[in-house]
Amino acid sequence: MFKVGKVTHYYDKIGVAVVELIADLSVGERIRFSRGGEDLFEQVVESMQVEHNKIQSAKKGDIVGLKVDKPVREGTEIFKV
Repeated sequence: MFKVGKVTHYYDKIGVAVVELIADLSVGERIRFSRGGEDLFEQVVESMQVEHNKIQSAKKGDIVGLKVDKPVREGTEIFKV
């Protein structure tokens, strides 16, 4: 398990987290959300967007919109499982 990024913003009305990536991430991969060392939940990446365009994968340094199953807060870390 290694860190792929962190949440910089969360849109509660649409359930989308803005994530700054420090590693590559693709649709279909399983990720875990953690905050303050506490695991919050896991999910499979089902939808990712850059500038409102759907993408299948993103690279280190990209800032993506990620559809999430549960609310998350800014600073929440994301790990590949």
